[in-house]
Amino acid sequence: MPSSKLQSDSSPDTTSDNNYKLVVLISGSGKNLQAIIDNIEAGNIKASIAAVISNRADAYGLKRAEKSDIEAKVLDHTKYDSREAFDEELQSLIDSYSPDLIVLAGFMRILSDHFVEHFTGKMINIHPSLLPLYKGLHTHQRALADKQTEHGASVHFVIPELDAGKVIIQGIVDVKEDDDEESLANRVHQIEHQIYPHAVKILAEGQLEYNAGEVLYDNKPMLNPLKKQLI
Repeated sequence: MPSSKLQSDSSPDTTSDNNYKLVVLISGSGKNLQAIIDNIEAGNIKASIAAVISNRADAYGLKRAEKSDIEAKVLDHTKYDSREAFDEELQSLIDSYSPDLIVLAGFMRILSDHFVEHFTGKMINIHPSLLPLYKGLHTHQRALADKQTEHGASVHFVIPELDAGKVIIQGIVDVKEDDDEESLANRVHQIEHQIYPHAVKILAEGQLEYNAGEVLYDNKPMLNPLKKQLI
């Protein structure tokens, strides 16, 4: 199984030629966006964010982008007659930036198959469970109801089937006897902020590749996700 220290050289990157470009899609607070921004600014991720796009004008993540001088765009899904019409406009907007990677960071929209297929191998998402467990909603509640001893988050490639793409990395947290949904969710958020930037990092460095439906890690087929335990 591949393993990862999830640690990088802490010295900041003083170069300006971070040619690997990201577009980040958000709908809310943008905490995972901020974790990625922080790692880019610290030089841990050799990439740049070309734009942050939200389907909600009140998403706080837009302010996070603006604070870091990142272009922030709003594409209000309520202004479109259908999901397909919105996705078509969103696809055109993303394509205008020619990104290497699209990062879904709390983007609360189910995307059409055509949209997802257009960006095959170039779009990742983070889901609050240890996939394939608990696809969909209410993951913390379901983990507690099943008396799981471990829970966590998974970064995966996006495919048309919901939460079913190849998993890149998983962050694991212990479920405590006195946990409720809020306390468990808080620890899952902590591990999310570690594993999502790391997934972006290894993609930007070319250490991880998507090739014709197969995921390669260090030029070898990735048989299992990377793992990170919250301490």
